[in-house]
Amino acid sequence: MLDPPQGAVMSHPPTIDASAPPLPVIKGYRLLRVINHGGMSTVYLAEQAALGREVAIKVMATQALSDEVSRRRFENEVRTIARLEHPHVVRIHELGRTADGLPYYAMPYLARGHLGQRSFQLEGGGVDEPRVVETLRALLSALRYAHAHGVVHRDVKAENVLFDDTESPLLADFGIALRRGFGPRVTAAGLAVGSTAYMAPEQARGEDVDGRADLYSLGVLAWEMLCGHLPYQAGDALSMAVMHAQDPIPKLPPHLRHWQRFMNRALAKQPGERFQDVDQMSDMLTLVERRRSWPRVTLWRDRAMRQLKAVPRPLWAGIVVIGITGLLSLWLARGADEGFLRAGTPSGTVAETGDDPIASMMRPLPEAPVQAALEDARRQLAARNLTAPADANAYASVVRAWQADPDNAEVHRVAAGLSTALGAELVDNLDRGNDSRALEYRDHLRQLEQDTGGTMPALSPELLQAIEEALDRRMTAAERGFDHKAAAAVVALAGELGAPDPTGARLLARADAIPSRGEALPDDPAGSVLGTGGVAISRKPVSRNEYARFATLSGRESARCRERASLLRVLAPRDWKDPGFGQGDNEPVVCVSSADAQAYAEWYSRQTGHRYRLPTAAESRQMAPEISGRDLALWLRDCGASCSQRKAAGTSWRNKDATARTLDAGRGYDDVGFRLVREL
Repeated sequence: MLDPPQGAVMSHPPTIDASAPPLPVIKGYRLLRVINHGGMSTVYLAEQAALGREVAIKVMATQALSDEVSRRRFENEVRTIARLEHPHVVRIHELGRTADGLPYYAMPYLARGHLGQRSFQLEGGGVDEPRVVETLRALLSALRYAHAHGVVHRDVKAENVLFDDTESPLLADFGIALRRGFGPRVTAAGLAVGSTAYMAPEQARGEDVDGRADLYSLGVLAWEMLCGHLPYQAGDALSMAVMHAQDPIPKLPPHLRHWQRFMNRALAKQPGERFQDVDQMSDMLTLVERRRSWPRVTLWRDRAMRQLKAVPRPLWAGIVVIGITGLLSLWLARGADEGFLRAGTPSGTVAETGDDPIASMMRPLPEAPVQAALEDARRQLAARNLTAPADANAYASVVRAWQADPDNAEVHRVAAGLSTALGAELVDNLDRGNDSRALEYRDHLRQLEQDTGGTMPALSPELLQAIEEALDRRMTAAERGFDHKAAAAVVALAGELGAPDPTGARLLARADAIPSRGEALPDDPAGSVLGTGGVAISRKPVSRNEYARFATLSGRESARCRERASLLRVLAPRDWKDPGFGQGDNEPVVCVSSADAQAYAEWYSRQTGHRYRLPTAAESRQMAPEISGRDLALWLRDCGASCSQRKAAGTSWRNKDATARTLDAGRGYDDVGFRLVREL
């Protein structure tokens, strides 16, 4: 429940309740009765003994004193009003504590009620427009003063516009106002506060607001004074807020249509399409005043045309003369009005264009510098134009907004969005290996920190964590490829990006653990050592034991083992189990074909999760020649004239020629074994 406005009165004095709690005791005042009661305070009518005058005293409720939000609202209201000395803002006489220790402040007693108790409707269906304009100008004056002092009211409504003894309107109830530089918000983040019947769409969504939200509420108030009812009407607060956010702006009745363009600007859904400041709204109000006679001219013309049909023909000539005279008067009035616009409007607005004033009412007025910069920044952020092009990027727009109003909460929010976007680009370029671009974004973040006086740190904790994770991913890729150069680059990047010392030390340790050429790979089942060209080489050929396990599990049949020009091999065939000479289980397997060796490599890859294959001729030259007692040639993956033939490299106990031999890929040989290489 919102609190009562300062000095608010009830249309009928409350009935005295004998069971009601006693009135508070305040030194120097005699409290007479309750004027109004709200959720966090009560307003009393009192007499100030020293001056013999009636005042209104707002006392904070006992239960609200322990509620953080309510207490801070009360304190915020006192501080806000105390700094606003303006003839159309309710002022404070005195503040203190009651005998029970409850905070209070005293203010003028405004006995003439609030705006919601007034009617601007005239008999016969007209509207007292001069009084509407006068009231709006007084409230615009109060808002101009408040906004200039960094205060956004956020609850402009009929009940918060009170009248003094001279019938002058005063703006009251600054309990939920926002004050620049006040520190933490007086409401929870994301919570809409205010009265939904008058609330701007962005305020209803719980977003940060500026003075344009107050101008929206004043537009609703203007509609209510002109029409006698609100522009949107709903059965509950939520439905009302939805209508303000989504429903089209209603049309005014014909006799008020000269206000329609004013209302279209005042009630625009987007802040950027609204009046950007009080002066813009005041300028258009002046145009509305000058146009108040135009509807009457239109009605006179319509009425004259209807009557013309009933006039005898001989009188037409006189009517034509009258019509010309009327049009001439209208033209002269228009010329005089344009002269007023040229003489009375600020430079750069309607006056300098020389256009039709009605058309000029449709033309957007210049935006306040900070709002224009913010809207540019939002648009450029959405388009990902963060630092380019040079004349239209989010960075330049944010800096422009910051320079215009460094204490503006929305400027801080958009600047934080830019910082987040720059950090995201930095991390993305790290992941893609674009180190120079990543460092450019680091430089932009450092510059943003300087341009905002340290408010936007270059490396937030969240960004540092994201950078560390990206560097970890880069180091993992270097480890998998046993790439010392890439690992060293990651360590260097950590230092350039400003990663904490423990992160740099941890990455350096991982880089140092990557094996060099000729060193064993950690946890490699084949005992491979690091070679060149992105492969690791097994230390020894595949043994009889290892091949036997493969043959048993896969059910692969043995290839015939061939020895050239040997009748014995025809009469007594050999295979890997019986090559014709004795072998131990851990000696290299022979009498296996190239096809057998490739099948083993594929099976072994599936078993280990790594990629193994036969070596090429170039890779075979990295292998040690000695093979467990007998020199053996090794199958290669290189084909001969066709891939039904494969090459075998190296000398053997049967063949001392080092030239690679081309052999039948489907047969085994008792002097040919095989090794594997692992692709990294």
